[in-house]
Amino acid sequence: MHTRRIGDVEVSAIGLGAMPMSIEGRPDESRSLATVHAALDAGVTLIDTADAYHRDADEVGHNETLIAKALATHDLGKDVLVATKGGHLRPGDGSWTLDGSPAHLRAACEQSLRRLGVEAIGLYQFHRPDPRVPYEESVGAIRDLLDEGKIRMAGISNADPDRIRLAADILGGRLVSVQNQFSPAFRSSEPELRLCDELGIAFLPWSPLGGIARAGELGSAHAPFARIAAARGVSPQRVCLAWMLAKSPVVVPIPGASRPETILDSAAAPDLVLTSAELAELDAA
Repeated sequence: MHTRRIGDVEVSAIGLGAMPMSIEGRPDESRSLATVHAALDAGVTLIDTADAYHRDADEVGHNETLIAKALATHDLGKDVLVATKGGHLRPGDGSWTLDGSPAHLRAACEQSLRRLGVEAIGLYQFHRPDPRVPYEESVGAIRDLLDEGKIRMAGISNADPDRIRLAADILGGRLVSVQNQFSPAFRSSEPELRLCDELGIAFLPWSPLGGIARAGELGSAHAPFARIAAARGVSPQRVCLAWMLAKSPVVVPIPGASRPETILDSAAAPDLVLTSAELAELDAA
């Protein structure tokens, strides 16, 4: 497995997005555990989760608990950087709400620590800006958790360039990651990607294959990805991840998976080296 860096930690160039294993349509626990274990066997050392990755109102942190169990039952579990997030909530009716208050973020971090069974969270990210709370107050809470040793590294998610710069300033240059949506169908995060490249901050594309419902349709929706995939004898999804990796050494995609075969295909993407002509065609697609 090729590697990249998040802060001072070396991680696999492809991470595992664990959300599909806990929300609506999730598989049974045995398949989820098999998916995480397959990822570890393939060399994946970054797993993305969040306290809001759950389905029902009474199971907050379902995904964090699942990941903790999967890592505890595999020899390679100790080598994984777990990235989790706080500030987003799911009331249990399928909706998403926000709470970026410092009090909530502090409480959420404590609960994530307990569920993950660690003394300090490897990477903790503010999940999404809350319009009711000044951004500097939310990120300030993350800074305080970092200063107190509750988290080892700090990041933000769903942030525009101005917020990236602000967060980097509030954290005193210790912002290590930005997790934004980015895929062939959603490219408006290009400015954030370029800024992260300039600043040396890891950029973690979420839903890089288009999201749970559309990942399987990537090839049919984006013909150049399908054409290059057919020529190379690989999946369009693998081409997509290789395309992202070629954009910058700070890019670390976190494709979601709930089947072993899916993460195994994604984990092979760093071995696919696309030509400059292929990259130009995909950029223009």
